[in-house]
Amino acid sequence: MKKKIAMLLTLTMMSGLLLTGCNTGSNAGTGASQSAKAELVYAVEAGSAGEEVAKEKGFKINSVASQADALMEVASGTSDAAIIDLLMAGAMIGEGTSYPNMIHTEELTTEEYGVGCRKGSDLASYINAVFADTYADGSLKTTAEKYGVQESLVEQAAAEFTASASDSDVAYIQGKGTLIVGITDFAPMDYKDDKDQWIGFDADMARVVAERMGVTVEFVEIDWDNKIMELNSKNIDVVWNGMTLTNEVKESMECTNAYCNNAQVVVVNK
Repeated sequence: MKKKIAMLLTLTMMSGLLLTGCNTGSNAGTGASQSAKAELVYAVEAGSAGEEVAKEKGFKINSVASQADALMEVASGTSDAAIIDLLMAGAMIGEGTSYPNMIHTEELTTEEYGVGCRKGSDLASYINAVFADTYADGSLKTTAEKYGVQESLVEQAAAEFTASASDSDVAYIQGKGTLIVGITDFAPMDYKDDKDQWIGFDADMARVVAERMGVTVEFVEIDWDNKIMELNSKNIDVVWNGMTLTNEVKESMECTNAYCNNAQVVVVNK
C-alpha cells in the first residue's frame, strides 16, 4: 500500500495526467461534457474540502459521514462518483486495496494539509517547531515513508515555539497531562491497526508532539462537520486528520504551517 501511495502521488504531481474512466451507465470520464457531469451524483464527506468544491461547481451531492462512506456509496451504486483526498485515494482504491475496481479520473483542486488548534492557541506554534525539528533531522521524512506519503511532504522552515504570555494552551495541556486529538478514520493519516490501535502519519506525529510536551496522547473520533465546535468546547485540543487549509478553516482555527500537499479527486468505478 505504501509503495502504491507514493507512486500515485509522484505520477500525479509530475505529470498532472488526468486518468479517464466511466461509471456503469454514466459518462464520468474527463472527456465528459459539463452537462453530463452535472447530472451525476457525487458522494462527499460533510464539511470537507470535497464537499466545498462540489458545491462550487454546482454538482449534485450526497453528503455522508466520511470519505470511506463516500467510496462505499460508489461501490453500492447509490452515487455515481466520489470526491475524496488524493492521499486517501492512494490508500483505498486500485489494485491491492479495498476497492480494486475504482480509479480516480481528475484532479479538481490543489491544496495543503495543516493542523488546527483553537483560535489564538500557542499549540500551533509548538507543533510548527516540532515539524521544523523533525524535518531538519530527517525523522519527519522517515515517518512519511512508513505510510507512503513522502512525495507529498512540504519543506519546513526553521521555527521556534513562542508561548502565549497568558492563557497558554500548551500550559493547559501540560497541566491536565493529555493531548486530545480529534480525528476520523482516514488512511493513511489516521486509522486502526489489527490491534485496534490508532496509527498513520498524522497519528504518529501527534504522538511525537505529545511526547515532547511530556503528556500522553488520546485519539477521539469526531463528526468532521463539527470539528470547530469540538475544539472551541475543549472536547479536543487539536484537529489532526489530513485537514485541508480552506479559508473557513483558517478563519476559524489557529492553523499550523502546511505539512503535506494534497488534491481533491473524482473517484469512479472502472
